[in-house]
Amino acid sequence: MIARAEAKAILRSLLEVALHAVDGRVLVARALRARAEPVAGVIALGKAASSMLEGALQAQPDVSALLITKDGHVSPKLRSHPGVEVREAGHPLPDGRSLQAGRRLLEFIAVSPKDAPLLFLLSGGASSLVEVLPTGVTLEDWRRVNAWLLASGLDIHAMNAVRKRLSCIKGGRLLEHLDGRQAVVLMISDVPGDDPASIGSGPLVPSPEVPLPDGLPDWIERLLATAPPSPAPEDGRWRQVESRIVATNGMALDGAVQAAMDLGMPIHRHDEFLQGDAAEVGERLARWLRGAAPPGLHLWGGETTVRLPPEPGRGGRNQHLALGAALALDGTTGITLLAAGSDGTDGPTADAGGCVDGATAALIRAAGVDPVRALGAADSGTALAAAQTLVRLGPTGTNVMDFVLALKEAGAPAPKVEGH
Repeated sequence: MIARAEAKAILRSLLEVALHAVDGRVLVARALRARAEPVAGVIALGKAASSMLEGALQAQPDVSALLITKDGHVSPKLRSHPGVEVREAGHPLPDGRSLQAGRRLLEFIAVSPKDAPLLFLLSGGASSLVEVLPTGVTLEDWRRVNAWLLASGLDIHAMNAVRKRLSCIKGGRLLEHLDGRQAVVLMISDVPGDDPASIGSGPLVPSPEVPLPDGLPDWIERLLATAPPSPAPEDGRWRQVESRIVATNGMALDGAVQAAMDLGMPIHRHDEFLQGDAAEVGERLARWLRGAAPPGLHLWGGETTVRLPPEPGRGGRNQHLALGAALALDGTTGITLLAAGSDGTDGPTADAGGCVDGATAALIRAAGVDPVRALGAADSGTALAAAQTLVRLGPTGTNVMDFVLALKEAGAPAPKVEGH
């Protein structure tokens, strides 16, 4: 039997390998060296923008650059790098700095030379971090829309369908501001299916209009009518834009699988994309692991959702999934599960997720916290912290949705009592 600490260490090491396989610094530098053509300037947007920009500067160190990213996600060396302008803004909820960043984005484009392409480095989080709003829409309106979306339980495609309708730069509208310039767009995908039109809400990708999700409040519907139309997919100006995805969730899992081969255990990489309610997914996976699942290492990618109560506690979707799994694993031995966000954060927290096993729920109770109540209150982070089983990574330099890794040992006994 593998010790509990050792099982968690194995999963944590494989998580780090997966993250390294999609490191923005490495992949952008590689893409630009293969391309060789100089660029007129670099605009890096999103939670992985800092590492992506570092990769670009490895290939072209003297280029001017605009970096817009989340608080705490800036590499110290970029703050003092000549020619690099750093802006931080609000995420997951936008703030006034997001609108300032949007204005600066348009100014940077307008003064950039036209004799070489502009390089755009795009990763998830850009939807909140930078924006230019239609006339008559206020910051308070925009924050209210984003807060409603984040609490709605909608998936990322549905949320982006709304975000793209309430913008002067999303949904391909940034094309209007290139003014004849060529553009190269390198993207790290944080969306199911790796649809370029959904990454960062697709500022430089043709964006055919898709149906809005059902059940939008009337006040959101009224705001959505204010945005200008997107350039049509057949607009000839799209020939100015060259786009490429350089990192995906699948690439990260490939890296983890390669590393796991050295462990000498069966490896099960699952094609299922995990989505839907996080707690329900965690419980379902845990019950399957303690039942019909074969022994070995199991790997999934995905992005679940959480429908928040009026006053949510501490946590995020990966912590929520992990706590749901911990309750279903309660009393078992030989099964360990780790759920983590690839960008190093989970919801509005500095934790990436949680790593749980059959002892976690008991440890939470022993610390005086009710794990069932915490799950219902969207306070999974408090519960997992009580058991000292949170996963903290810090900014990772990438953003390719989430990972769930699980280790089931051969001969892991079934529990005596059915779970919660």
